[in-house]
Amino acid sequence: MSKLAFLFPGQGSQYAGMGKSLAEAYPEAAAAFAEAEAALDFPLSRLCFEGPEEELKKTENTQPALLAVSIAAFRVLSGKGWTPDFVAGHSLGEYSAAVAAGSLDFADALRIVRNRGRYMQEAVPQGVGAMAALLKLPESALPRVLADAALGEVVSAANLNSPDQVVIAGHAGAVNRACELAKAAGAKRAILLPVSAPFHCALMEPAQQRLKLDLDAAEFRDPRMPLINNWQAREVRSGNEIREGLYEQVPNPVRWTDSVRLLSALGVTRFVEVGAGGVLSGLMRSIAPEITGTKFGEASDPSDPPSAG
Repeated sequence: MSKLAFLFPGQGSQYAGMGKSLAEAYPEAAAAFAEAEAALDFPLSRLCFEGPEEELKKTENTQPALLAVSIAAFRVLSGKGWTPDFVAGHSLGEYSAAVAAGSLDFADALRIVRNRGRYMQEAVPQGVGAMAALLKLPESALPRVLADAALGEVVSAANLNSPDQVVIAGHAGAVNRACELAKAAGAKRAILLPVSAPFHCALMEPAQQRLKLDLDAAEFRDPRMPLINNWQAREVRSGNEIREGLYEQVPNPVRWTDSVRLLSALGVTRFVEVGAGGVLSGLMRSIAPEITGTKFGEASDPSDPPSAG
């Protein structure tokens, strides 16, 4: 039987105006934003709906804002009868997946990710770290590029996004060297990303240790459906495994390509990208074109579940 996955986006999908049409069209979405504001004591709705972009791009704001939009969209779909067989989220999106699966309370997740964003921002001084996207680098060339670029500094794969796209992170000098080496090794492009910190690399270990206290203090229940985690690209079914994955993902790469291939192997043929933007839908086309789907993050997006059969 055909199986369905809900996929939740991460940082980079945000935009001013996100969630506004959902809150205007659906009472359950408006209620989700009100719940988020009460949990954070912060005017999150206005930031999502109006910006400004500069405030929305601050990591400690971006993370709870994207989580709120995803859960608002998820609640609309749930109200219409959608029930996923699996959930997965890209980096920050794994928190949305945990909430959707019933493992983590929405209010707890909001408070954790607001702190997570601050911890990540404070782990590395501005300008010390960098991230870059390497496009169409031959897979076999990546280990040598990273090894040759390091020269005693940190540089590693941060997001294994698709066969054609790897994001690297680390010290700015090492990332710049890796970009030049990648182009020499056959990459079509190497693009420095406008990010505030080098996520998913060893430089994030101070943030990981601070986050542990928040994760340990929160209740994680066993999920209603399996969650595919970033850290191992593995199907997990217990609250403790979900907590561990959220801890381990901070300094480790997001194994998104492997996660999607696992979903395909588990029989998933349809997906919905739940939340802001359409980044994950684009990646799906290059990883597993046999899995077809849609996105739901605006009131104009299709929201009725397909008929059975």
